[in-house]
This record gives sequence, structure tokens and C-alpha cells, in this order.
Amino acid sequence: MLTILDRGTIGETYLIGADGEHSNKDVVELILTALGQPADAYDHVVDRPGHDLRYAIDSSKLRAELGWRPQYGDFAAGLAATIEWYRDNEAWWAAQKDATEARYRAQGQ
Repeated sequence: MLTILDRGTIGETYLIGADGEHSNKDVVELILTALGQPADAYDHVVDRPGHDLRYAIDSSKLRAELGWRPQYGDFAAGLAATIEWYRDNEAWWAAQKDATEARYRAQGQ
């Protein structure tokens, strides 16, 4: 983001990503495995109409125009670093998570 803010062109769109494509199912299973859980420890639900089935980002414009490179070229390594950050910074997100879950409970969800 800093590269875009520092050197990007106002009004242009830059996609940030390390390339590659992963299905939602694959990402959930990677997260569970990284958390020490069985890869199948989730409930499968029917996709809602219009649901994103996969995510793929082409960051070639960002790379070519601004010389940006991802810190992590390997998705699993980047995911592991993200999980570690959240574990190390629980004070940053825990109160908001609790508030969101309380709202859902109040709605009977």
C-alpha cells in the first residue's frame, strides 16, 4: 500500500497480491491446518447466489509500473505470518470480535 501511496498514479487501480489462485475451501483448510486443527474441521454450507468461488489477483500492473514485489511469494508462508500476527496482536482485534459476536447472539444467530 505504501508503494501505491508513494508512487502510484491518482485514479489508477492497482491489485495487490502474490499471484496464484486458491478456492475458498483450500484457504479454509490451510488456515485450519496452520491452527493445528484437522483440515476438515468445518461445516460445509451451500454457496449463496453470487458467492465468490475463488480468488485470483493479477498484480502485474503494480509490479511493472511501480516495481512492487510481494514480501511472500508463497501463499502458505504469507498466511502463516498473518496468523502469527493475529496471535501476537490479540488486543488489537479481540474487543471488536466480542462485540460482533454479541450482536449476532442478540439477533438469535
